[in-house]
Amino acid sequence: MEYIKGMDISTLKEVEALGGKFYDKGEEKDVLDILKSYDVNYVRLRLWNDPYSEDGKPYGAGTNDLPVTIELAKRALAKGMGVLLDLHYSDFWADPGKQRVPKAWRGMNEAQLEQAVYDFTKETLEALKEADAYPTMIQVGNEVTNGLLWPYGKVPNYDNIARFISAGIRAVRAVDKEMPIMIHLDNGGNNALYREWFDHFIEKGDDFQIIGLSYYPFWHGSLDDLSNNMNDIAVRYGKELVVAEVSMGYTMEDYAAYEKLEPHERKGMATKPELVEKIEYPMTKEGQKAFLEDFFSRIEAVPEGKGRGYFYWEAAWIPVAGSGWATDEALAFIEEKGPCGNEWANQALFDYDGNTLPALDAVRDYQPKV
Repeated sequence: MEYIKGMDISTLKEVEALGGKFYDKGEEKDVLDILKSYDVNYVRLRLWNDPYSEDGKPYGAGTNDLPVTIELAKRALAKGMGVLLDLHYSDFWADPGKQRVPKAWRGMNEAQLEQAVYDFTKETLEALKEADAYPTMIQVGNEVTNGLLWPYGKVPNYDNIARFISAGIRAVRAVDKEMPIMIHLDNGGNNALYREWFDHFIEKGDDFQIIGLSYYPFWHGSLDDLSNNMNDIAVRYGKELVVAEVSMGYTMEDYAAYEKLEPHERKGMATKPELVEKIEYPMTKEGQKAFLEDFFSRIEAVPEGKGRGYFYWEAAWIPVAGSGWATDEALAFIEEKGPCGNEWANQALFDYDGNTLPALDAVRDYQPKV
């Protein structure tokens, strides 16, 4: 497998539609052209089953339905980039804190959910192939640390977790026997978690090729913790490793004005200075770059050349009015409260005005030896 220098760009269509523009050295360009010029060779795209309310109002945060995914995948493929399709099996965000059954699957039992996962996965891949938007890698579930399709597939019910994920794997194989398949957990610095989860899954589930990890330095321990985990699981399971989500802030400057929100109307990483104390590098432009240089070296050091790259999460989610992590309709679906602004603008690889940051130089200049 080629070494992946990847970017999650799932909100890109929304950001552009709302007026977001991107610049490199002062020149406005297509953001994919910019990323490719910095040696980015892959994009990651999430897919939600039905990110709309019952009366058709969008959930926001990219509203990543199949048409949006097709459009972004075709753009990336036309640039010669690979595409990782990230199947959430939910109508909105799925992560360790929430794995909600899609509206259309409510009331199903375990066997029906297993079949629904299979059918949705297979039909999605067939639709992408028909649209000339076929991915080059598949992620079956998103941050499934605590399972998926709750309550049936919630830890510690590893039997159902394996059942549901294996249904997705079988569906991929029914369409494409060679497609690389990733299983993705969060908390990349927690070795005990990875051992317990994958020990259970490998005993019960279908075969896959890649272990995906999330690593956010403000939540998931030190870079040493990440290294220790990757070095262990690479040997223990013999799988290739890809950090499927990573980011690092470059500023603590407020960006509410860019979203035309009052500061109290949003929540975001720039509003949480207490998290900065946990990070080994300063939240500055040069600190972001230095963090990535260190991070890249950790992947390269994984034994047996099993460290095969990364995806920087939402590298182009700059702050624009109207693009936030959830609309009111989405909040009702996930049963959470607002505010609803962008949570991530100070983690991007472009500044608030869309200019490239020095961290992209680190992406371009790093050439893996393995």
